[in-house]
This record gives sequence, C-alpha cells and structure tokens, in this order.
Amino acid sequence: MKRRNMKAIVFVCILSLVFATLVGCSSQTSTNGGSNNGSSSNESSTSGGSSSGTVDVGIVLPTKDEPRWIQDETRFNEALKDTDYSVEVLFSQGSSANEKQNVESLITKGIKVLIICPHDGDAAAAAAEAAKAEGITVIAYDRLITGTDAVDYYVTFDSVAVGEAQGQYLIDKAEGKGNPLYLYAGAASDNNAFLFFEGAWNVLQPKIADGTFVIKNSSEAVALQDKATLTRDEMSKIIGQVTTNWDFNEAKNKAEAHLTAASKEDKGDVFILAPNDGTARSIADTFAADPDVTSYVITGQDAEKASIQYIIDGKQTMTVFKDVRTLVKDSIDMAVSILEGKTPETTGSYNNKAIDVPAKQTEVIVVEQSNVKSALIDSGYYDASEFTNLN
Repeated sequence: MKRRNMKAIVFVCILSLVFATLVGCSSQTSTNGGSNNGSSSNESSTSGGSSSGTVDVGIVLPTKDEPRWIQDETRFNEALKDTDYSVEVLFSQGSSANEKQNVESLITKGIKVLIICPHDGDAAAAAAEAAKAEGITVIAYDRLITGTDAVDYYVTFDSVAVGEAQGQYLIDKAEGKGNPLYLYAGAASDNNAFLFFEGAWNVLQPKIADGTFVIKNSSEAVALQDKATLTRDEMSKIIGQVTTNWDFNEAKNKAEAHLTAASKEDKGDVFILAPNDGTARSIADTFAADPDVTSYVITGQDAEKASIQYIIDGKQTMTVFKDVRTLVKDSIDMAVSILEGKTPETTGSYNNKAIDVPAKQTEVIVVEQSNVKSALIDSGYYDASEFTNLN
C-alpha cells in the first residue's frame, strides 16, 4: 500500500513538472511574439536599400486612419524601391508621444535624413531637435514643424493657395445676396489648418462684407467679418468654434449641432467651406439629410477615392487635388540630394515662429465633375475601374 502511494506521489510530481514547463513555454512565446494592436508607433513599412540593417531615410506620417496617408506611404515606397537607399515609414497614429518614439527608433537605425509630417506642429519640435542633435537633416513634410530651429527644409503644397481655391469655388457658384455660409476648419494643432483658412478668408471676406454670403455658424467669424486680414489669434478664435480636428465624427457632430441651431431661413441653398475630403463627406451627408437644405456647394481637398466617387455622384462639389506623386518626388529628390552631399532646390520659405524654413512648393488643381477624368484618370493617378458612373 505504501509502495502504491509512493508511485502515485511520484506520478503527480512528474505531471506537475510537465504542466509547469508547458505553461512556461506558452507564456514565453506569447510575451516575446507580441502582436501590434494597431495603435502603437511601430506600424511600419520598409523599402529599397541594402540589407545591412541600417536605414538611410526615415519617414514618419501622422496616421493610418486617413486614406490620404496610406497613399503617401505607397508613393514613398515606390519612389525609393529601385534606388540604393533604404527607407522605413512609420505611423504615429495621432499621438505626439508615438511620433517622438518613432523618431528615436529611426535614429537608432542610423538614418541620415528624417522626413516627418507632424501630428502637432509645436509638439513635433522635440522630435526634430532629437534628430538634429544626431546630425540628421530634418525635412518637414506637408505640415510645418513650428517653434524650433531644428527644421532644415519644408516640402509642401501651397497651403494658402488651397484655401483660396476653395473660397473662390464657393464664390463662383454663388448668385445674388444673402447666401448662407457655413465655415469649417482643420485642427488648431496643425499649422496648415491656419494657412488653409487664411487662404479661404482672403477671397471670401470681400464677398461676406458685401452681403453675398452670410455666416451662419460662427459668432467669432461674424464679429470679424469686416476685417480683410486676420491675425493668428483672430483666426484661432474662429477655428476654435468650427474645428473638425480632421475627424470625420467630430465634423458630423458639429454639422448636426449647427443645423439644429439654425432656422429654416438659415438653410435652403447653402455654401460650405469644408477643410478636406474626409470631413467634407461627413458634413455633406449631414446637410443632405436635413429636409430644409434644398442644395449645397461644398469644398474638399486631397482627391481621396471616396470623395471622387462622391463628386461623380453629385454628393460633393469639388476637391483640391494635391498630387502626392509630385510631393513625394520633391521630398525624395531633396533627401537624395542631401545624401549625395548636394544642396536641395527650394522655391521659397515659411516662417515657423523660430526661423524662415527653406521650402519647395507644389501647385494644386481644382477637380469637379467636369474634369475628374482629365485630372485624375488621364494623368494616371487613378484607374477608371476604381469608380462607377464615370463619364
């Protein structure tokens, strides 16, 4: 009996050891294997260059949640895949902390050039300074990094011209006086949002002052409607009321709130300054659902596929096409010049509240129903098969 008990005890001990070993292995695999939950800063893609493990050009983009930045990632990888230089693209997922972590990660990989589109222009200064301290050339991409002298170059579309094109389009479509005007803007943390709004105000303000348009959703804009040129602080007050934060849901919620507060007389045939395509679609859907809105003209920018289909279908009126191929090419040409010890070509400069940053600007094109095919299909930017009802 004692011998049987002893055998049972030994068997239980052996089973316990085997079980503990299996659990330990499983735990170790789970810990070390790890999965990306989609919100961390290590969402990345790599392309080109050598297999030495070092990276020549590091690129940090703000988020994977907007189609615009996925387009940019694709174009960057295509631009460098046949060169001798390697590139790694990281996404910060709307977080300045992730953005700085991304830059630090790229620094450890030996990058010589950093191309960064900041989530927040002021907050990105710390990341730019960290790179600059390591002798890395910093190129601000599309959005300017502000409040630091650690930015070497800026590659951008003419952001003021974007806003002017949006504003002029609304003017060209307006007839008579008293047309209801609803203003929306990007994120107050993004310097471009101010430049877009500045451009729009440049052309809209005279038509607001003469009564062609009547602002319906911003008391701050109404208070300043007789001023042809706004200070940064004055623009900030207006943007604070009409910001979408580049967020589709926030744009929708603001539009719903504005329409709820508006009278029937404030609706009818309306004109809407929407800052980009994603917010334009959300705002357009909201206005279209209001029975007191009989028609609307709405702006956008970025020529996103979804918005091009909206334009074809008559649900969005226009977009400002910023050819990412050109912007990426300008950025890569600049990076290659730096890597080859040359001075990059620039066409102007932008003040970032610390220095005048040498810049290369790219022109923009207005796209509406009448020129979708010539601007976007014939140019090879999109394929006709990607859309329905395209004439």
